[in-house]
Amino acid sequence: MANKLVIVESPAKAKTIGKFLGRGYKVEASQGHVRDLPKSQIGVDVDNNFEPKYITIRGRGEILSRIRKEARSASKIYLATDPDREGEAISWHLANVLGIDEKDPCRIEFHEVTSKAVKAAVKSPRTIDMDLVNAQQARRVLDRLVGYKISPILWQKVKKGLSAGRVQSVATKIICDREAEIEAFIPEEYWTLDTTFTLDKAKVAAHYTGEGEQKAELKTREDAEAVIARCEGAAFTVTGIKRSERRRQPAAPFTTSNLQQEASRKLGFSTQKTMQIAQQLYEGVELQGEGSQGLVTYIRTDSTRIADEAVEAVRALILDNYGEDYLPEKPNTYKTRKSAQDAHEAIRPTVVERQPETVKASLSRDQFRLYKLIYDRFVSSQMTPAIYDTLAADIDASTGPRFHFSGQKLRFPGFTVVYVESQDDAQEEVENASLPDLTEGMAAQRGDMDPEQHFTQPPPRYTEASLVRTLEELGIGRPSTYSPTISTITGRRGYIAKENKRLIPTELGRIVNDLMCKNFPDIVDVAFTAGMEEELDEVEAGQMEWKKIVSDFYGPFERDLEKAEASIEKVSIEDQVSDIPCEKCGAMMVYKMSRYGRFLACPNFPACRHTLALPNNIGVKCPKCGGELLERISRKGRKFYGCEKYPDCDFVSWDRPVNDKCPVCGSYMVLKRGAKDTVYHVCANETCRHKVQVETPASDEGEN
Repeated sequence: MANKLVIVESPAKAKTIGKFLGRGYKVEASQGHVRDLPKSQIGVDVDNNFEPKYITIRGRGEILSRIRKEARSASKIYLATDPDREGEAISWHLANVLGIDEKDPCRIEFHEVTSKAVKAAVKSPRTIDMDLVNAQQARRVLDRLVGYKISPILWQKVKKGLSAGRVQSVATKIICDREAEIEAFIPEEYWTLDTTFTLDKAKVAAHYTGEGEQKAELKTREDAEAVIARCEGAAFTVTGIKRSERRRQPAAPFTTSNLQQEASRKLGFSTQKTMQIAQQLYEGVELQGEGSQGLVTYIRTDSTRIADEAVEAVRALILDNYGEDYLPEKPNTYKTRKSAQDAHEAIRPTVVERQPETVKASLSRDQFRLYKLIYDRFVSSQMTPAIYDTLAADIDASTGPRFHFSGQKLRFPGFTVVYVESQDDAQEEVENASLPDLTEGMAAQRGDMDPEQHFTQPPPRYTEASLVRTLEELGIGRPSTYSPTISTITGRRGYIAKENKRLIPTELGRIVNDLMCKNFPDIVDVAFTAGMEEELDEVEAGQMEWKKIVSDFYGPFERDLEKAEASIEKVSIEDQVSDIPCEKCGAMMVYKMSRYGRFLACPNFPACRHTLALPNNIGVKCPKCGGELLERISRKGRKFYGCEKYPDCDFVSWDRPVNDKCPVCGSYMVLKRGAKDTVYHVCANETCRHKVQVETPASDEGEN
C-alpha cells in the first residue's frame, strides 16, 4: 500500500512527526521556501498588474526532485508547513509544483508538535487559505519593489552593497531619531535631600518633597543647603499616615515579542538567538526515553490566548504543587493587543507536566534556560497575585520642610514563587523586612542630612528588547519580522552598531536614514508603515484585494523615485582615521564596518590588504599588572586575551580569564565549557586546576 506523504518545512520537525505517524506515512522537509522571486531581477511585472514571477530557489532543485518522486507514489499528500502566512505560502507553492488541485483538502495545521495535535490535524485537512497566501504575496511584492527600486540609488549615490526595506528603514529611523534626541539633550542640574529618622525603635529613610502640601524642587546646592538650615533645631512629627494593600498581578504568557524582550533581559540573548533556540524547542528535541518531542507551542504569535485544555492542566498542576491559596477561583485571562492577528495561542509548554528539571539532561544549556523561562512564565500566569502591605507617611519639620517615607512588605508571594517579569531600565522595587509601627503625631529624631547633586538624563539608547517593544507598540512589522529586521540593520548592512548591548547608528546608517527621510518620506513614516500592516491584515481577513494595496502604494512611490534619481547628489563617506599604523606599509589604519562589526583596515587597499580586529575590553583585570584585559585575534585567526599595557606587560591567555580567584591556590581562573554547555571556572595554575561549576552571567553569553 502506498505511503501518505506529509511535507513539513524543517528536517527536525520531519523527524519528530515521522515518529508520531509511524508506518503508512512518509515525511519530507522542504527546508523552507522552494520558490521565490528571482534575485537577479525585480521579478514583479509592474505593467501586468504587479504579477509576481516565481522561480525555483537555487539549491532547492534536488529537494523538489525528491519530493516529486515521493509524491508520484503517494496515496495522499498533506502539506504541513508552519501555521502562518509564510507557511501557507510555502504550501501553496508546493501545491503548484506538485500539481495539486486548489480545491483539494491537502493542508493540515497544528500549533504544537505533539502526537495528539499532529494526528488530529491529519484527520481534518482543509484547502489552502488563499487570503493568507495573498497577504504574504502582498508583503513580498511590496518589499521587493522598495528594495529593488531604492537600493540601486543607494549604490549609485552612497556605496555598493546597501539596501532599503520597508520595515528596516523605519527601524533605522527610530534608532537615529533617538540618537538625535540624546545629542540635542541639555542636562539640567537638580538635587535630592535624604535623611534617616528614628521613630521610637524604628529607623526609616525619607526624602525631602517640599513645604507642607506644596511640592518643591531643589535646583542648586544653595536650595538644598537652605532646607538643611531650616531643619536645624526643628522638631519633626509624623503626619499623613497611609496604610494599604497592593496586589501585583502576574504577567501574561509569552507572545513572540515578549519572549524576545524577556530573553534579552534575563538571559542576554539576541532576538536572533532567542528565535533559533525557540524554533528548536518547537520542532522537537530528543528526550531520554521519549524520543523526539516538541516542547513548546508555535513560537510566532501576538496572542495571549491559551487553549482551555492547557488552562485546565496548569491549574491542576498549581493545585497539586502549590495549594489552593495559589490557584485563582477562575482562570486568569489577558487582553491581546488590538492590532494582534490572534491566529495562534500564546507560547507555552506543550505538556505542562514536563517540568524543566525533568528534561534538563536532554537539553543544551541555552535550550534549558529558554524552556524554563517559557515554562515558568506560563505557570505563573495562572496563579494568584502577590500581596504587599504598604505604608507611606510624611514627616514634617516644625519650620515647614516635609520629608516622605514609603515602604512595602510582602504578605503573600502568589505567582512570584515561580516567576517575576523583568523591566527595561527600571529600578528594583525595595521590600522591607518589616514596616514600622507609626502613629499620627509621633515624634521623629532626624539623622544626618545627605544632599546629592544629579543631572537629568537623556532618553536611553534602544536595546534589542526595547526596540522590539517599540516596533510592536507602533504596529511596525509582525512577530515573524522583528528578529530578521534587527539582524539586517545591525549585521549585513552595518547601519546600526551595538555597544554594551545598546543600539547606535553608524555614520553610514545616519547618511542612509537622512537620504531616505528627504526623498522617501512615506517609506520611513511610522504611521504609513503601520497602516500598511493593517491593510495586509485586511487582505488576510479577505476584506481587501492584495494587488490593489500594491497599486495604491506604487503610484506615489514611483513619483518619489523619479525625483530622487534626479535630485540626490553623490555622498562621499570619509573613513575615520585611527592612531594605529599599518604593520605592513606604515599608513594610519582606518575604521571599517563589516557584517561582523567594526574593524581596522589599511587605507591603501587593494595594494595593502592588512586588517586588524578591534580589541574588546572583557571587563577583567590583568592578574599580572592590574591593567585591563582585551580580547584579541592572532595572525592565524585564533582568539586570545592579552593585557592592554603590552608590550610593557606580556600577560597572555588562550582561555578567557574571569575575575574570580582560585579558592585553593589564589591563582587567576579561566572560563571553560563542558558537556551540554555546562560552564566552569578553572584554575589557570597547571599544578592546581581546581574547578568550580558556575552559572555564567548573561554578559558572558555573547549574542550568537
